[in-house]
Amino acid sequence: MISIRDVSYTYMTGTPFEKVALKNISFDVADGEVLAVAGHTGSGKSTLIQLVAGLIDLTSGTIEIDGLNVTDKKIRRLIGIVFQYPEHQLFEETVERDIAFAPKNFGLSDAEISARVDEAMRQVGLDMSLKKVSPFELSGGQRRRVAIAGILALKPKYLILDEPTAGLDPLAKEKLLREIFGSVKKSGVTIILVSHNMEDIARFANRVVVLSQGEILFIGTPRELFSREKILVRAGLEVPPVMKLLRTLNINSTALTIDEAEKIIVKEANTWTQ
Repeated sequence: MISIRDVSYTYMTGTPFEKVALKNISFDVADGEVLAVAGHTGSGKSTLIQLVAGLIDLTSGTIEIDGLNVTDKKIRRLIGIVFQYPEHQLFEETVERDIAFAPKNFGLSDAEISARVDEAMRQVGLDMSLKKVSPFELSGGQRRRVAIAGILALKPKYLILDEPTAGLDPLAKEKLLREIFGSVKKSGVTIILVSHNMEDIARFANRVVVLSQGEILFIGTPRELFSREKILVRAGLEVPPVMKLLRTLNINSTALTIDEAEKIIVKEANTWTQ
């Protein structure tokens, strides 16, 4: 479990450019869940995940990961973080070598590294025939998969995804999301999904933390969030398309998917004809 208690963070403390990014943030991330962190640009999302990953130091408060303080170097084996456009960090000559780079630095045996590379490629839907191919010859979606596979090869218990589908076309985006929240989730990895896309959050998240100007506006399930649209508006987030459709039809119900919305609309239509 990840425990976040009274966390605050201020950039450039004591200078004319001092800026408070987070204010007294507290919540837990349970093992095995998909927790979404949502908010508009400048809400504090990126700062929060960097703190959880131990990339920057806390101003105040505590973060513990499986009972370890976030400053403990042991957490580096527990957390994997995928930033926006991770494919920009690819540099090896082949897909296999790029995915193997981080495990190799951890001193694993060649056999273990090879097994991890294969498993990570399967998890993100990469064909094994691509092992010896240069990552720079691949499509954008495939390169994104290689970059994510490189993190998964570390076998993190917690996976932080910062806008994992940014810049991908709709088909590549859908395929990547299916892989991440299919095979990767089944492996027992706890996922923190940073996104402003309410449709993705509705489909995949168990809970949502909504941030605005460094503070928590809401913690709860996607269904609870979408039933309180004023929170979305206040946070500068878009109402999901399915909810827009229901509101256009003057139906005061909450749906997370197109299938749910269809059932609600059919049910309402039946009452109109009675």
